[in-house]
Amino acid sequence: MTLPILGPMSLTGFAHAWWFLFLFVVLGLIAYYVFVQRARKQRILRFANMELLESVAPKQPTRWRHLPAALLAVSLVLLTVAMAGPTHDVRIPRNRAVVMLVVDVSQSMRATDVAPSRLAAAQEAAKQFADQLTPGINLGLIAYAGTATVLVQPTTNREATKNGLDKLQLADRTATGEGIFTALQAIATVGAVIGGGDERPPARIVLMSDGKETVPSNPDNPKGAYTAARTAKDQGVPISTVSFGTPYGYVEINDQRQPVPVDDEMLGKIAKLSGGDAFTASSLEQLKQVFTSLQQQIGYETIKGDASLGWLRLGALVLAVAGVAALLINRRLPG
Repeated sequence: MTLPILGPMSLTGFAHAWWFLFLFVVLGLIAYYVFVQRARKQRILRFANMELLESVAPKQPTRWRHLPAALLAVSLVLLTVAMAGPTHDVRIPRNRAVVMLVVDVSQSMRATDVAPSRLAAAQEAAKQFADQLTPGINLGLIAYAGTATVLVQPTTNREATKNGLDKLQLADRTATGEGIFTALQAIATVGAVIGGGDERPPARIVLMSDGKETVPSNPDNPKGAYTAARTAKDQGVPISTVSFGTPYGYVEINDQRQPVPVDDEMLGKIAKLSGGDAFTASSLEQLKQVFTSLQQQIGYETIKGDASLGWLRLGALVLAVAGVAALLINRRLPG
């Protein structure tokens, strides 16, 4: 929450929480104020001639006289919060990160259940993703069917990625595991160049597919998709899977309709094994929405920002109001 003039007031934590010990001092001051007020009242009742007092000062003090002291206590609490170093979440664009876009180009991508076709929809949505992605992120492109090919090495040149998407060609079989392993190799290569020392840049794989892996037949084989997903997790590279298509998709092979239903289950497990997220889409519009969500997730990171200034301003404002109230109500500053 950000307020005009004051600034951010939301709280997600404190950098110097030990400052809250000062609240015991504030509680002590409040207790002392209450004690003094009661003692003063008792002295008046004990020694004053009430008839004479009422004739001399017919206007008795009201409870409003305590308002300045109450505002002073509130200001001290607010200033204590400010000194404790409150923080709030700040989203900033990522830089130096690596994203590999891995696209399935097997024959099932010819299916037209996602208009105009699964492959054409994937190309259009991926181009939108490339345009929206934070400029500092290195984006690469891999196409895979029976084998995987790096079409574009990770780069900040978005036109290169979009040109690579235009060149996608359909092929036989689906080797999802090889696509993932190839992406991990590309990430390791570019990471060594842009990492800067021993620290590797953050990386992620975005896997777009519509069906099961066919090569190898067992995804737990050494070159299988599940093995590749576990390897990605070990290397700290989550995989965001995007499964798109419908259960009713088909392609024409030798004048025969061959069903190619979308397989959300396998892609969901790949995402889970790698520590990533799974998305599904059954239309071009849904696919674009998925990529918009991915862009927000991948393109930005959340850090802790300083929110103390807003609390400091509010505390100072309440303190000033306490001073004004004391002069107007009690004709003196609170104390």
